[in-house]
Amino acid sequence: MFIVSAYIDLPLPYVNSLKGRRKIVHSLKERLKHKNLSVLDISSEYPKEATLALCFLAPTKEDALKKIQHIESIIENTFPEISFDLSYEIL
Repeated sequence: MFIVSAYIDLPLPYVNSLKGRRKIVHSLKERLKHKNLSVLDISSEYPKEATLALCFLAPTKEDALKKIQHIESIIENTFPEISFDLSYEIL
């Protein structure tokens, strides 16, 4: 059994308020919560960037990598205009 922790950094240059950032983060959290993982918004008060922390269990390393790729595709399909950075660690 493997534990996967991941961070998604989203630069949001076109967002001008915390309300706009929360709208994007909430939308992304709603899409990810159906994938059997924990999602936490760990962003600071700066509205032009957001950070999400993810954690999930995977039976094999291949399954963990497959789920990471699936998460990347969800973000790319949901917000194609945002370039994001996804870093992860498999324990």
